[in-house]
Amino acid sequence: MRGTRRGFRGWALASAAACLTLTLAGCAEVDTTAPSTARAEAAHGAPAKFGTVDCREAKCIALTFDAGPSENSARLLDILKEKKVPATFFLLGKRHIEKYPELVRRMAAEGHEVASHTWDHKILTRISDAQIREELKRPDDAIERLTGHKPTLMRPPQGRTDADVHRISKELGLAEVLWSVTAKDYTTDDSDLITKRVLDQSSRDGIILLHDIYPGTVPAVPGIIDALKARGYVFVTVPQLLAPGRAEPGKVYRP
Repeated sequence: MRGTRRGFRGWALASAAACLTLTLAGCAEVDTTAPSTARAEAAHGAPAKFGTVDCREAKCIALTFDAGPSENSARLLDILKEKKVPATFFLLGKRHIEKYPELVRRMAAEGHEVASHTWDHKILTRISDAQIREELKRPDDAIERLTGHKPTLMRPPQGRTDADVHRISKELGLAEVLWSVTAKDYTTDDSDLITKRVLDQSSRDGIILLHDIYPGTVPAVPGIIDALKARGYVFVTVPQLLAPGRAEPGKVYRP
């Protein structure tokens, strides 16, 4: 796993540098739908369908984790359970879902949203349609076998997406989810800095991107949760953030 972290961290640093010269949304210009828009497009007066939180009234924010499960995920799940906070996990297949199947089952059993971050973190805009389908279908099939539920959400690696990815995602029943808050935890193991970066960027309907594969991230989570709760935020999964709207396959969601 240590080698995996090094490789992922190296990719992330290179990607961040490259993105400085390109546009936002994973270095590509894409049409996105905000959570507030998804909620507004639902039938007027419709009840929020997920739990008791209605993000039309509450000050909601979504905590999401990419690239797990890892050896850090069990501790993360303990923290989330203790704090009574649901999260959305965008899981990698190779070396992650296949290595930690019991953690995938636990995520689902404890009420978290289990979604896909592809099988092998290939950049979807650089590969063939057949390869895109394989990158998206393999983790979905693995998650469904483990949890009994097929994912409806995916996060494209580096946030890079295009019309072909949208089309294939729609065929597979997947909506794409980007983010509005990033701690860039691939650049540091300083938990205090990770916490500060999240708190500085957080706002209503925010989608926070973290990676539970890095050693500094999970220790930052309790402080992030406590500080945002003190500011009046309610933590929800991504589907809860959109409710009573629903994530539509082929669409891209970002605050």
